[in-house]
Amino acid sequence: MTQPDFLRLPTRRQDAGVVLVGVPYDATTSYRPGTACGPMAILEASSQIDLEDTRLGRISDRGILMDPIEGWIAELSTAVRPDAEALIEVEGEPPVDEDARARVNAASERVRGYVRETVAGVLEEGKTPGLVGGEHSVPLGAIEACAEHAGEIGILQVDAHMDLRDAYCGLTHSHASIMRNALTMVPGVRALAQVGIRDYCREELDFARSAEAELGKPVTTIFGEDVADTGADPVRFKTLVERVLKSLPETIYVTFDIDALEVYLCPNTGTPVPGGLSFSQAAALVKAVIDSGKQVVGFDLVEVAPDPKPGVRSIDAVVGARLLYKMCAMGA
Repeated sequence: MTQPDFLRLPTRRQDAGVVLVGVPYDATTSYRPGTACGPMAILEASSQIDLEDTRLGRISDRGILMDPIEGWIAELSTAVRPDAEALIEVEGEPPVDEDARARVNAASERVRGYVRETVAGVLEEGKTPGLVGGEHSVPLGAIEACAEHAGEIGILQVDAHMDLRDAYCGLTHSHASIMRNALTMVPGVRALAQVGIRDYCREELDFARSAEAELGKPVTTIFGEDVADTGADPVRFKTLVERVLKSLPETIYVTFDIDALEVYLCPNTGTPVPGGLSFSQAAALVKAVIDSGKQVVGFDLVEVAPDPKPGVRSIDAVVGARLLYKMCAMGA
């Protein structure tokens, strides 16, 4: 079957300012799988989006193209998912199947290499890459490529989770370790700012507090309660976001885990957490990034999972497609 165009708009590559890269991989999701279906579900739901945006204009005029989604990635994810589930179930306690761990880590490393190479190619074309997951482990290769391209970047992470665990259940590229990996494995990442955090462990909190002293890379965290305290006041929320952006260098990468939103907007996501940003707040955050004047070298939207029941069109993909469209306004 021929892959549909994003927004139903055929776009020639030479006319595209933003190139979307779908990565249907969710082998390490610790609560439930399904985000591997996210890229195609978002692509299909994008056909329902009208192109005019009140505050961001006609974003589609920038030219948005989605690369063909590679089927081997989903097949690889399905193949190693049972290994990952077995490791997550025992949570590092014996008996641990080291062969299973090696298979999952090798699969994740292969995806990392594909993403890094693909995103580097998009950047060489002078276009802005937008990764579409899949689980939250998949952007590491994109962050590496963007940091190498720009020289030095900060990361704006919008998420319910800190994702600062150390090789969760021995899985090097776990979705729960993505931000720690970015800080420790990518020299060009100089700072991390997190918005919407409301689920984390002591290990992650301690790492965030010590990152500047130990790595020279500050971590600024705005918790879910901080967002909730702004209430329905858009001015207070904007001020909060502006404070976060000031902690980052002038060139940034934006990673948006859909579970940062209120759970009714993403009920099928891999690791849902009650509370979160409203869609209006997410849109205001995107606008604040654009208004800040910072250069967005790349971005991603991850952890969108459609309803697993056959024939059911859930809200997840609808919300994801609309959020992704707004995020494309941050591109070239």
